[in-house]
Amino acid sequence: MTIESTVSRQAMTRREGLVLVLGSSLTVMGSVMVAPILPKLGAEFGPFEPRADVLVPLAITGPALAIALFAPLAGWLADRIGRKALLIIATLLYALLGVLPALLDDLRHIVAARLLFGCAEAAIMTCCAALIADYWHGEDRMRLVNLQVVGIGLVGALCFVAGGALGEQSWRLPFYLYLLPLLLIPAMLRVLWEPPQRVASSVQADDAPVSIPRLVVGYLLILGGMVLSLVVPVQSPLLLAGTGITSSTLIGACAGLGLLASLGGSLAWPLLRRGLGIAGCNALLLALMAAGLWLLIRAQSYPDMLVAVVVHGLGVGLLVPNAMAPVMNALSATTRGRGLGVFTACLYIGQFASPLAVATLMALGYDLRGAIGWLATFSLACATIWLVAALIRPRGNAVASHP
Repeated sequence: MTIESTVSRQAMTRREGLVLVLGSSLTVMGSVMVAPILPKLGAEFGPFEPRADVLVPLAITGPALAIALFAPLAGWLADRIGRKALLIIATLLYALLGVLPALLDDLRHIVAARLLFGCAEAAIMTCCAALIADYWHGEDRMRLVNLQVVGIGLVGALCFVAGGALGEQSWRLPFYLYLLPLLLIPAMLRVLWEPPQRVASSVQADDAPVSIPRLVVGYLLILGGMVLSLVVPVQSPLLLAGTGITSSTLIGACAGLGLLASLGGSLAWPLLRRGLGIAGCNALLLALMAAGLWLLIRAQSYPDMLVAVVVHGLGVGLLVPNAMAPVMNALSATTRGRGLGVFTACLYIGQFASPLAVATLMALGYDLRGAIGWLATFSLACATIWLVAALIRPRGNAVASHP
């Protein structure tokens, strides 16, 4: 291969990576961008809709539930009709269904549109992850997985600000931002390509049998990890209110600091993975989340709460790339869509189950701090298991799958 062709291929690889990172970032826009308008939706439809107390939150969180239910089917479709074709179709539907609530005046129709919108999100997330695994392998794949997670975090922060600013004018305005992904479709058509499965298998040595135990471990890790991850953003406002802090500005700043900490964890992941291995990183991230939860329930002041959020956020930032990379490596070229679809479903089921887990523990007789304390103990126990696994089995290749 000549120098010119090598440089050309590297430039094309950068373009593919940029398109897929931007495509992956669309998934975080689903709820983050319209979350700030929740009070205005309630004020708009509350007086006229008897079930507004249920339907208004569902209009915001409904896409996450739809993703959890539809992602496995989206993965099957990606393996059947091709990742690129499904990604382009899903991106188009994402834009059309995303803007639709701005044109509707019935809350039930808005909820239905948001649920269908979540199905499009599921297809986008699954296809982008599968194409990353198709195009890159080894350290290059790890680098793209990390860029994907960092990109999602950065876009999420921008969308939260943009949604809040537009929502000050009207609850309908943030929905128009969902038309922006239409600008990404020409780049998807031009830059992305559908790898023939037989070529992907021979070039990347991905024709090995699927490792079911490694997949199960990865799925359980992301499901349980997301339960632990959502405890802080969901429950910290209640704990802050219990200490006398009710300012929405201070509560928002606390949430923003957690997001920045998670970005820090994602940026540190490549270095930590090379030094500790996958199992060692799992032990570290679970220990950080356990420590953050323990600090959270013992916080007596706002600065104490900020320390807890930062420690917990660092662990959260390590979770998704450290769980996704081994799952990618455990799948063959012909099963990536389905396998990553299940991974996506587990991720969102964990988010959905987090407040339910806290509520279940509280129903057993614990107060909020006691329930969170039990989840911290569970996280620490899992961290100990991963630490033992890391010490017993040699780290070996830094990109190896779960032990």
